[in-house]
Amino acid sequence: MINMNEEIYFEGGPARSDLIINLFAGITILGLPFTFASVVRALWLKYKITNKRITINGGWFGKNKTQVSLSNIDEIRSIPRGLGSYGDMVLILNDGAKVEMKSLPSFRDTQNFIEENIKKRKQPLNVKEVEGFATKS
Repeated sequence: MINMNEEIYFEGGPARSDLIINLFAGITILGLPFTFASVVRALWLKYKITNKRITINGGWFGKNKTQVSLSNIDEIRSIPRGLGSYGDMVLILNDGAKVEMKSLPSFRDTQNFIEENIKKRKQPLNVKEVEGFATKS
């Protein structure tokens, strides 16, 4: 369920170029595990990134679901893959746990979006915006 003030930045699966590159790697016996992993990601991995949280549906037949609130993210680390067309991102949470996001398309823009929204959440609330028990946000 999405809150009224929650805007979706990205919703979709992993980068298609990940699948294409790994299908070519599957020609060799050494590339078969990478090909199998990319096919599983292409079939069952879905990301939803909003200005408040990140949801990852994945695993075998897409049965695993992980949700992370942006306020719980302490650090973001990313690395380009596929000649920079997509990348992997690791979210390090406040409690030290790590959440991986593999084959994320336009990962640099996504990382900037997440970092901007984390900064917005950590800014102190302006007293002028408070009205009774509710806040304007």
